[in-house]
Amino acid sequence: MPELPHQFQLKNVNGMAVKISNLGGIIMSITVPDRDGRCEDVVLGFDDAASYRQNEPYFGAIIGRYGNRIANARFSLDGVDYCLEANSGHHHLHGGRVGFDKVLWKPEFSPKGAERGADILKLQYVSQCGEEGYPGRLSVTVTYTLASDNALRIDYEANTDQATVVNLTSHSYFNLTSKVQSSNILGHYLRIHADRFTVVDSALIPTGELRLVEGTPLDFRQMQLIGSRLDQDFDQLKFARGYDHNYIINGYDKSLRLAADIYEPISGRTLEVWTTEPAVQFYSGNFLGDQLIGKLIGKQGRKYDRHAGFCLEAQHFPDSPNRPEFPTTRLDVGETYTQSTIYKFGTAPNK
Repeated sequence: MPELPHQFQLKNVNGMAVKISNLGGIIMSITVPDRDGRCEDVVLGFDDAASYRQNEPYFGAIIGRYGNRIANARFSLDGVDYCLEANSGHHHLHGGRVGFDKVLWKPEFSPKGAERGADILKLQYVSQCGEEGYPGRLSVTVTYTLASDNALRIDYEANTDQATVVNLTSHSYFNLTSKVQSSNILGHYLRIHADRFTVVDSALIPTGELRLVEGTPLDFRQMQLIGSRLDQDFDQLKFARGYDHNYIINGYDKSLRLAADIYEPISGRTLEVWTTEPAVQFYSGNFLGDQLIGKLIGKQGRKYDRHAGFCLEAQHFPDSPNRPEFPTTRLDVGETYTQSTIYKFGTAPNK
């Protein structure tokens, strides 16, 4: 009999709760208060863990071994060519056909209780050499910690027995309104602390150019409505049918830095994204409800349409294994891959 996924719930004193499955490390729900104290779920997904087995949009999942795209599903390392699973046209996306989002992780749950500190869930997975085409046996630990200040922290560690590439991230779709299941995210205000982005071609593969956001619809250095410039005549928006771009965080030095912050005026909810990573991928849910995905029925039987949620995925640059000028994603024997990202929720008064 196949092993069944389990669900774990982290709670804090403020009424915030996070439900996580050991199938793919999927964040199934995040319940946080609005400015009036009403607690509601602010992430997209399904009502039960089993529905995530065919999780085409990667709702809430751990992404690996490599988040984002690798061109032509291949790369070279130390003179050896590696062919990966091509699961996005000719290219490799989010770890392949059976990435970290679709495997069962070994859980270790430590509920400390509201009066004794943070709830912690640790997940472990060993990716065997050759899985989806990657070299090396990769041992991965992902730790979720829910703190009393409404911050969900995700810490990643990985070790290998052979040189490989690693780029892990979390793929939650957020919607901070009070009716997350039926509204879009175009009325959210977003700021991304990035002066540059990686330019992509029509297949969303980086060209190698690092372009200033100034003077483009991709400029979120000041708070802007997500939907205010989506229809502008700009090739990058046309290629992605909206925003699906890698923003290069200002001042990257491997310390925790504020990458982005969001404000939703109806609920008053806010979200800050802190990370040790050099970039964050902003995705505006452009392909939700797309005919290629098909009718997408989510929580409480709701149909998710285009722009129903947004993602802010802290990570390294796409296609870095084929771009030596980008920050390296190489992991060698004896090294430890580490990454930390914090999603901190709050509220703001009417503005």
